[in-house]
Amino acid sequence: MSASITEALQARLQEGAAAMGLELSAPQLAQLMEFLALLQKWNKVYNLTAVRDPQEMLTHHLLDSLAAVLPLRRHLAQLAQSGAVQGRGVRLLDVGSGGGLPGVVVAICCPGIDVSCVDAVSKKATFIQQVAAELKLPNLHGVHSRVEQLSAEPFGVITSRAFASLLDFTTLTRQHLAPGAVWLAMKGQHPADEIAALPADVTVFHVEQLRVPGLDAQRCIVWMKPY
Repeated sequence: MSASITEALQARLQEGAAAMGLELSAPQLAQLMEFLALLQKWNKVYNLTAVRDPQEMLTHHLLDSLAAVLPLRRHLAQLAQSGAVQGRGVRLLDVGSGGGLPGVVVAICCPGIDVSCVDAVSKKATFIQQVAAELKLPNLHGVHSRVEQLSAEPFGVITSRAFASLLDFTTLTRQHLAPGAVWLAMKGQHPADEIAALPADVTVFHVEQLRVPGLDAQRCIVWMKPY
């Protein structure tokens, strides 16, 4: 990308984050832009995402993933206030992470969260490892595995974005929930049918509507926990 395009994209990124009430430091903005450049570069060879245009990548991927950061920070602040988070920080598992969305964005914006991005496709996990190395993110890990075959390590938050139905998502990942953990599923419009299909031992405790600047589509977070 030329310098002028990069500057324009960074300005849109900064404006979009501010519109969502998200304060990002200069280093975080720089890392997000570097991630966008890596995503565009690797996408030419590894087909990480169907979106090719940098402007669309910014809106559909970066800003869309950033929309989950403030709700996540609020959730963790509530946990800290209640004393539920003590000692070591929170571990987050991003399932079917693909090109690292929202996992990489969370790792950049929330350095206190240890993020593992798991994907069944080897080249996608390798990409995450490369991003962690180039952006110097010690809290980011790429894991090549099917989620149901992962060793049962505990995570405080398990996320997904366009991974599977809520039923499949919760069923496949339940073994990885730490005590008091939650699921955070990013969805388009309110998934009433998917919520209705959930078993009685999964509680949807909040459906949070999101507004993504520049994205003319419904977006929401479905927050869930085991009953």
